[in-house]
Amino acid sequence: MKKYAIGADIGGSHISCAVIDLEKGNIIRESFATQAVDNQASAEDILENWTIALKKSLSFITKDQLAGIGFAMPGPFDYPNGIAMFTESVAKYQSLYSIKVSKRIKELIGLSSDSDVRFMNDASAFAIGEVWCGKASNVDRSVSITLGTGFGSAFVDNGVVVVDRDDVPKMGCVWHLPYNGGIADDSFSTRWFIKRYAEKANIQTTGAKDIADRAAIDPIAKEIFVEYGSHLGEFLAPWLKKFQAEALVIGGNVTGAYKYFGIPFETALKKQHVATVIHISDHMEDASIIGSARMFDPEFWEKIRPLLSKM
Repeated sequence: MKKYAIGADIGGSHISCAVIDLEKGNIIRESFATQAVDNQASAEDILENWTIALKKSLSFITKDQLAGIGFAMPGPFDYPNGIAMFTESVAKYQSLYSIKVSKRIKELIGLSSDSDVRFMNDASAFAIGEVWCGKASNVDRSVSITLGTGFGSAFVDNGVVVVDRDDVPKMGCVWHLPYNGGIADDSFSTRWFIKRYAEKANIQTTGAKDIADRAAIDPIAKEIFVEYGSHLGEFLAPWLKKFQAEALVIGGNVTGAYKYFGIPFETALKKQHVATVIHISDHMEDASIIGSARMFDPEFWEKIRPLLSKM
């Protein structure tokens, strides 16, 4: 096995990547690179910006040391075949629709035939990173969620994501499940904060951070976080119990406001007798980078490869 892989996390407005030591499971910190990306740009512009960051990370090792590049990629995406499936309804990266991203990245970087490009759902990659070297590394069963632009989630049992079993939802995630007259993603992503604060305060904001900045002196902002935490606990509790999760790891930008929604969240879980231990991720985005690179651990790859089509 080659010693190094590059892990890359694709966000709505940027790419972050770094070289990962596959033997130790840690980031080569000086290789970390990030690049702003306009998700409404042309396909070539998006791929070129991704490549700029990847080449910066790659400059810290030689190509013959590289096992490959792993992407933590939001959906919809054909993960096994490396083909983007973003449509107008997703409102990001639509120009990549039907493009075989794996092939284009190989061409742009000039990778040899023995260096692969692989893709995993971004929430699954975050969960794998936390299991490999984060807050979930000392338990068998964990759930990881990311609270931000979207509501990401993954269930992990003995180091591998669970996507098709009776004790997890369809696709092994919860964003699409019915909740409060819509789906969970409507209630637990950034756009809920913007909509709810506008309803209660008649003020337009940019997102959860903007509202959190007001919460110390604005009772409406504080009330919204209490509502958010209570509802999140109410929604997650049955699944944490059903999966018998030993740990719940929380990441994403909204976790910066945990001091405002953490107590009502944990109170709601206790009301439903959930014994799961709650952790805030230390790694955050790094967990997704580490998790995506783990696809180049041969033993792990054999386990995760059959599951990619179900993410």
